[in-house]
Amino acid sequence: MNIIAANNIINMELQGLFPKDRLEEMNEIINYYKYYEGEELDWIKSATDYVATEKDTNYIKKLIDEEARFMFSKPPYFNINVEGNEEVEKKLNKYLKRTLKNNLFNNDIIKATKDFLIGKRIALKLVANKVTNKIEIAFIPSLEFVHIPKIDNVKELEQIIFCYQLEENISRENQRFWKQKYYMSKDYCYVDEAIYDGTGKVIKIIKDNENTKLPFIPCYVIMNDALTGDTKGKSDVKPLIENQKAYNQLTSEDIDTIIKGMNRIIYMLNVDDDSIMEDDGKPKISYKAGSVWNLEKDKQAGEGDKAEVNTIGSDFAYDQRIENALDRILTDMYDSLSIPKLNTDDLKSLTSAKAIKAIYQQFTSCIEEKMTSWIPMLEWMVEAIIEMSRIYKIGDLPNIDIEDVEIIVQNQYPLPSDEYEEMANDMQQVNTQVMSRKKYIEKWHNVPGDVADEELKQIQLEKQMLEDSYSQFETNFEDGE
Repeated sequence: MNIIAANNIINMELQGLFPKDRLEEMNEIINYYKYYEGEELDWIKSATDYVATEKDTNYIKKLIDEEARFMFSKPPYFNINVEGNEEVEKKLNKYLKRTLKNNLFNNDIIKATKDFLIGKRIALKLVANKVTNKIEIAFIPSLEFVHIPKIDNVKELEQIIFCYQLEENISRENQRFWKQKYYMSKDYCYVDEAIYDGTGKVIKIIKDNENTKLPFIPCYVIMNDALTGDTKGKSDVKPLIENQKAYNQLTSEDIDTIIKGMNRIIYMLNVDDDSIMEDDGKPKISYKAGSVWNLEKDKQAGEGDKAEVNTIGSDFAYDQRIENALDRILTDMYDSLSIPKLNTDDLKSLTSAKAIKAIYQQFTSCIEEKMTSWIPMLEWMVEAIIEMSRIYKIGDLPNIDIEDVEIIVQNQYPLPSDEYEEMANDMQQVNTQVMSRKKYIEKWHNVPGDVADEELKQIQLEKQMLEDSYSQFETNFEDGE
């Protein structure tokens, strides 16, 4: 993307709210993506007459990917509760499940998480497609949007602008950019949409001050590890960069040292140059293994001198300190993100799920902190899907008050579990009325909600039959007396 041109187009819209610092930040985020892909990880090298090794080990990508997988490799659990109306509840959950499936949500949320961790923030955007008559879900990386929160509440959007390049060209007049702006006005969300060239000239207007009929902007922005009032967030790539460079430099120099030791510098004393070199500077002698050199003594050498061939050895020998240094660097990278650094032997020694969970406790806590941003966004997404479907008459949903709807979103971590212990804990929650019997049956019998409903009805029927039978027994016993 032509970042400068795209930013100019956005700044025209924003009237210079953040021209220079926004451009600088976009370039900063672009560099984070380059580091993630293993680029821009060079270090300062001394000038030499040989090609130095440049070993590019990319732990940045490995660690960011591990974070994303831990967060959403197991998709979040969604459930919609409507008190006193199971039929409506069933329809809404079925509709949500279908909408998520149609949008490949489980796949996209992992990709979006990587963008979130690299690019500091992520935007969730919902679109009502009038052609397909479906709600579309899109995650937008930070390089393709600028958001303006409300002055009195940074959690809510005043407006948001999306912009990305459609056509690249050397000539700015032949470049094409798509820009879309959502903004609130008179209690409704409006949208502008147009195609621009690289100079900011409007080529085609698609939407002009169009009322979406929505009482909210159909977008949600979350920041990574943001402090109160922060509208930018932080990149998880940043604390890894210098360690990754140091790791690559040390491993490369280690390899170079081994190569130098294997290919020693040869030097000759008192040897006639004509016997080893051609007039054009090419060697007459072979440097292949097993070669025999018939060298002539330099005529200018002293009477007691003799022709000699030697090599310059290296006093370097493998030292455990190198491995220790690499391990410290790597450990520091893992520690920066609180990710446990485990090898195969470590995993073999862990015999229970409880032990593994204990090791991952700090990492889990860090992820839970990030989920405090994700969970509200996903809850908002479900609520917005219901509202947009109702307003645009998509999905034939029942007309309900959204205030009567309870939306539950729970993340699920890919950690092993002690099944019997978990079942016992869930049963305890059922007994204390923290978990419903229906949810327990769905989870541990691996059945859909309608099957769980039938099972509960059967349980209730059998309970009633047992009570009736016991009552009849008591009646008969009393009559017999």
